[in-house]
Amino acid sequence: MTQRKDKSPTKSLKELLTTHGFQLKKSLGQNFLIDTNVLNRILDAAEITQNDGVLEVGPGAGVVTRELAETAKQVVAVEKDTALEPVLKDSLSQFDNVQVIFSDILDVDMNELWKHFQTCQRVVVVANLPYYVTTPILFQILESEVPVDTIVVMVQKEVANRLTASPGTKDYGALTVAVQLRAKVDTVMQVHPGSFLPPPGVDSTVVRLRCYPSLPVRLQSVKTFRKVVRAAFATRRKTLYNALSNGLVLPKAQVALALDEANIDKSRRGETLTLDEFVHLSNFFHEML
Repeated sequence: MTQRKDKSPTKSLKELLTTHGFQLKKSLGQNFLIDTNVLNRILDAAEITQNDGVLEVGPGAGVVTRELAETAKQVVAVEKDTALEPVLKDSLSQFDNVQVIFSDILDVDMNELWKHFQTCQRVVVVANLPYYVTTPILFQILESEVPVDTIVVMVQKEVANRLTASPGTKDYGALTVAVQLRAKVDTVMQVHPGSFLPPPGVDSTVVRLRCYPSLPVRLQSVKTFRKVVRAAFATRRKTLYNALSNGLVLPKAQVALALDEANIDKSRRGETLTLDEFVHLSNFFHEML
């Protein structure tokens, strides 16, 4: 673990915001990290070296950005709120390896963005995401064709539970399967509301996604896989047989055939299937959909 100076970003953060008259916006889910211990754990989990590039989503006032820039070769921070421009300009003035792009990450062309990292050995994503857009932003990154190595992200505790869930548990669902298809997910740490300014109304968790360079399974069609997974979890109380028949709008005889071919009992429920079983099953549905 990297040893770092014991810094408290609270004072400098408040000074920055006061100096530039910036008011935090609840509508954008702005909760800025002020806990040094959490900051250091995020940096350690990201394992950034001097040859790496970092994409930071939601830099806020630049507290985490500054620490990233101390180590990384190149940092590109994407911030939606243009009112933070003078704050970030002040906060990051000493660094020449940081570029801030003011845009919604969901509107950014990921391939164009990746051109900033052409000389970097690998690229890590670090993000403190507004909780209401966590899922679409994750998939914007995971489903792009850009070679992300690792994602370290702060998410709502309940979302983290879903990302790391195992088959047969209450938190296991379509999000779990879709993310675990593309990355190995583990929990870094739990984070209490007092670690932020202002404190959010929920607990948070830092999770790390180690992205696979290519899909670790033989999948005929990602599109079919998505359809099968969504249908399987659409009605959790139904058997897989009934859920797929309704969700995929297929004759029950065809659903029964696919389940038999995949050697999956028709009476099982979607939440009991492993990732490999979902892949195996979706491959049998590929020609039907």
